[in-house]
Amino acid sequence: MPYPQPLSALLTALPRRFSLCVTGATLAALMLPHMAHATSCAELAHQALPDATFTTVEVIEAGKWQPPQNQLSRIMSAPGMNVAGHATQAPNPAFCRVAITLHPSADSQIRTEVWLPLKGWNGKLLGVGNFGWAGSLMYYGMATGVGEGYAVASTDTGHDSSTPEGQGGRFTLGHPEKLIDYAYRADHLMTTTAKALIEAFYKKPASHAYWIGCSLGGLEGLIEAKRYPEDYDGIVAGAPPNPIVNFNAEQLWAGWMSYHNPALRVSRDKFRLLNTAVMNACASPVGKKQGFLDEPDKCTFTPDQLLCNGNDTSSCLTANEVQAANNIYQGPVNLQTHEVIFPGPAKGSEDGFSADGKAFPVALDLFKYAAFQNPNWDWTTLKWDTDIEEATRKVGPLLHVDDNLTPFFQHGGRLLMYIGWNDGHNPEQLAGYYQSLQHNAGPEYQNDVKLITIPGMGHCYGGAGCDTFSKLGAIDNWVSNKQAPETIVASRVSNGKVVRTRPLCAWPKVARYDGHGNMDDASSFTCITPESQSK
Repeated sequence: MPYPQPLSALLTALPRRFSLCVTGATLAALMLPHMAHATSCAELAHQALPDATFTTVEVIEAGKWQPPQNQLSRIMSAPGMNVAGHATQAPNPAFCRVAITLHPSADSQIRTEVWLPLKGWNGKLLGVGNFGWAGSLMYYGMATGVGEGYAVASTDTGHDSSTPEGQGGRFTLGHPEKLIDYAYRADHLMTTTAKALIEAFYKKPASHAYWIGCSLGGLEGLIEAKRYPEDYDGIVAGAPPNPIVNFNAEQLWAGWMSYHNPALRVSRDKFRLLNTAVMNACASPVGKKQGFLDEPDKCTFTPDQLLCNGNDTSSCLTANEVQAANNIYQGPVNLQTHEVIFPGPAKGSEDGFSADGKAFPVALDLFKYAAFQNPNWDWTTLKWDTDIEEATRKVGPLLHVDDNLTPFFQHGGRLLMYIGWNDGHNPEQLAGYYQSLQHNAGPEYQNDVKLITIPGMGHCYGGAGCDTFSKLGAIDNWVSNKQAPETIVASRVSNGKVVRTRPLCAWPKVARYDGHGNMDDASSFTCITPESQSK
């Protein structure tokens, strides 16, 4: 089942190649005394870094950075994607831009950029995570981070999605080293490279390092915490698709079912009908006004309550449509053991459902290219027992993260996870993972991980909820000031202006309306632990 918003667009590339030019007028600009550095921006090109080729070293003057304008940029420029929670993107300060290609293997070409503020560096590093199959630099996140005083780093994870062979998961076909780069090596080398450049430029190491990412970027954060627990002091992992094989199986499930049984194909209008019925049955007065469920996990409405009494009409669901909806809610099932492979989406997200007999491309590529190494693999032949097991054997060791991150917590690491209730990824699955992390961390470290569930938010951003908040501020306050994010005030932004605020609560608490205040003001809500009864 595709996400409520077009994730396939996230595979769009940033078509950018660089050449090193540090002579004449450019060299003079690089040497400008913006601040006293023992090493100038230009001199960074002569740093001895392992398996690295410098491609660009330049000073970007204040307000002069212009990111490429394409579909990925439009998504990344959305307020809900702003790592600092800004309603609009602020002009950049002056910074030293270093672009490097890393080649840890003969088949590796990992484009990486590190941006170093010329003034006002706060002493910290921010690593910015990717989306989808990556393949581009995350310039908007970098620009926000450098504007907040951070040295920032991003990588394309080792392939260029502006090329045919770099689109989707094709780059993994016959390239095991590139799959390793994508899975974990590129992010780690980006981080160690950034730390080395920081120390060379400022003559002191970063005091703290943070990672922020959502979707793939969230999974990257978990992989960093697992494989390299000392790389980062704080990690913000939004909507991490983990375990990724199971997650992508869920993304193919409704299409596979409706391909094999066309009677299970459902129109968008019928899914919207179901969504309206769910809202009418389960939304609070605030939710009905604002357009989302506050507590989807408490909703007991079932599709059979819309079952047609006789003829099929636009105001009811046929028995097949009821079955299709139930299949989606349930998620994919091992048809031999009847075990749920990955739970389906939550109530309230039905207007993003799809059952049209088609495969979701992002998920398809995981099986076709990364796992099975077969561009002719027919997804309609997917076996929900043996194929899932084989895919897990092939890519699980690279991309799956278990529920023991204790070494990261022992290092002093803090992990903040977040997810929207209108995401195609059910927050209850992530809540289960969160509880397992706490259990394995034990009493000493169980409070070093927090989960925020966001009513009405789609995949990483968007939807009717309040999706804009400072992930960067939350993790920095936690690491630097030891103040855990029990409550975060988020905003809904329209046309560059804040039109609503709402507190986001650390799970399992939820924000409850006081019954008389302004529904669009966070001060009218309190985070409480919900009662056990369902609606």
